Amino acid sequence: MDAPNQLEQLDELMACRLDDTRKALEPCSIVIFGASGDLTARKLIPALYHLFRERQMPVNFRVIGFARREKSDASFREELRAALDQFSRTKPVDEKVWADFSARIHYCLGEFGDAAAYARLEKLLSSFGSEQLRRNLLCYLATSPSQFGEVAENLERAGLVHKEQQKQFWQRIVVEKPFGHDLASAQALNNELTRHAHERQVFRIDHYLGKETVQNILMFRFSNSIFEQLWTRSSVDHVQITVGEKLGVGGRGGYYEEAGAMRDMVQNHLLQVLSLIAMEPPVSLEAESVRDEKVKLLKSIRPIRSADVAKQVVRGQYFAGLVDGQPRNGYRQETKVKTDSNVETYVALKLFIDNWRWSGVPFYLRTGKSLPLSASEVRVQFRPTPNVLFAAQGGGHLDPNSLTLRLQPNEGITLHFNGKVPGTSLQLRPVRMHFSYDAEFGAYTPEAYERLLLEAMAGDATLFIRRDEVETAWSFVDPIRAAWESRALTNREFYSAGTWGPMAAEELLAQGGHVWHDPRPAK
Repeated sequence: MDAPNQLEQLDELMACRLDDTRKALEPCSIVIFGASGDLTARKLIPALYHLFRERQMPVNFRVIGFARREKSDASFREELRAALDQFSRTKPVDEKVWADFSARIHYCLGEFGDAAAYARLEKLLSSFGSEQLRRNLLCYLATSPSQFGEVAENLERAGLVHKEQQKQFWQRIVVEKPFGHDLASAQALNNELTRHAHERQVFRIDHYLGKETVQNILMFRFSNSIFEQLWTRSSVDHVQITVGEKLGVGGRGGYYEEAGAMRDMVQNHLLQVLSLIAMEPPVSLEAESVRDEKVKLLKSIRPIRSADVAKQVVRGQYFAGLVDGQPRNGYRQETKVKTDSNVETYVALKLFIDNWRWSGVPFYLRTGKSLPLSASEVRVQFRPTPNVLFAAQGGGHLDPNSLTLRLQPNEGITLHFNGKVPGTSLQLRPVRMHFSYDAEFGAYTPEAYERLLLEAMAGDATLFIRRDEVETAWSFVDPIRAAWESRALTNREFYSAGTWGPMAAEELLAQGGHVWHDPRPAK
């Protein structure tokens, strides 16, 4: 056997298998409310199909679509089969696997507020001939947030969801974002849901937490002791988190006019990544231990007062430009967008975390639409080398060390350090030590919804958002949004489509002597 194969086998033997302690999945029924919508066809059914294909589903399960459009089981299955051809991550679709999987798919006609529809649902569940399929329910609310409470109330009234603890059976309610549009609406929504279900039964999805690379932040931080020693204010100069999107708003203009980048991205995705990057080590890998530390971190973010919003937060909006050489309309020219809209399509923030580990370290977050590249990464910039020895002779040109966690695309981790250029002259330049997911593990990366649905069926809430996480995040962003309401965008806050944002965002970092890291992969 050659050396590379021996090394691969050794690595395999040294793998730490955390799945061995995972609770076995019990037979259950997955009820999708709003099953006629786009989410079911694009994400949920493809995710369940792939879990079934890879033998990750329970031995016995059913999938029930609940919606108001007239359909039979057969026509519902035909629609989903056509969608799978388009949205499956593995093609072509395996016909035998689909036949076995689709035989477990059913349809229940009904309005969300119609008690008779829930009686029909209960009758359908009872017809499966198994108490577990009848009573172990994962209720996925692929609906408008305004309908969450109505569905939860009717599930409880019909005896399908029980708030009290049960020994043998379980019911869980999965809800999609946006979870409220401010703190008050989020609190009202939480109160409505927990009136009919216990907090432990509510699983709030942020699909970003289902991404392999986002999950790997915890693994990287807490399974490698060498980096944890550096993860403090004494070693770190600043941290940058970028979530950029090349796409514009497109057909989502109506939604974006209500949400904007602050609600759509910062309040959830960016603050979630920040919490994973900066949180303290949890006492265990139990869901509540991990979520406790995330909430502590979010509560440690220094509030931005109205008077400081202009100094610490930049909003922007794209105007017409070129993306990949192709013309792109400005935001105000998009469909369902006001011609004088002040809604932000770009946000950059400078945050401080007031705890022992991070005191004084600035965290820079940015997100935007119509940028040159769709890329997500975390850049940990270490402090400059003291101005002695090589740094003194380099005249300030010695590059500080950095660590980049690339979340997407070109997923991987890169450590930048300085090395001698070969030759007779004495030259130093930055070099990189790079780990690539693709090179190490192959191209296979499951969709986020696959992992999230699997964890929801297992009852593991680690990757889901707890009530106090949601409310803490809203309490941070609400004052910023309030400060913008009476102020129109200025010229320095507009940016051309296909650029990295407004000049004001560059100035935000320049105040501290920093520059944004270009997330384009090195060639």
